[in-house]
Amino acid sequence: MPIVIRLDVMLALRKVKSKDLATAIGITEANLSLLKQGKVKGIRLGTLEAICQHLDCQPGDLLVYEPDPE
Repeated sequence: MPIVIRLDVMLALRKVKSKDLATAIGITEANLSLLKQGKVKGIRLGTLEAICQHLDCQPGDLLVYEPDPE
């Protein structure tokens, strides 16, 4: 998929644990793990907003477009 989720990078930069983020934004650790691994087909804008608010970042810091090589 050409959209890459860089949540793990932002968590490391902000020195925030996945468990703490999941608790703060109200999702399960399992769902956050799937999101970090890029194994999701979509993300609710409310969830994205909560992540950005908690990590003090922009959606573009978390989502990157990398086209598939042809």
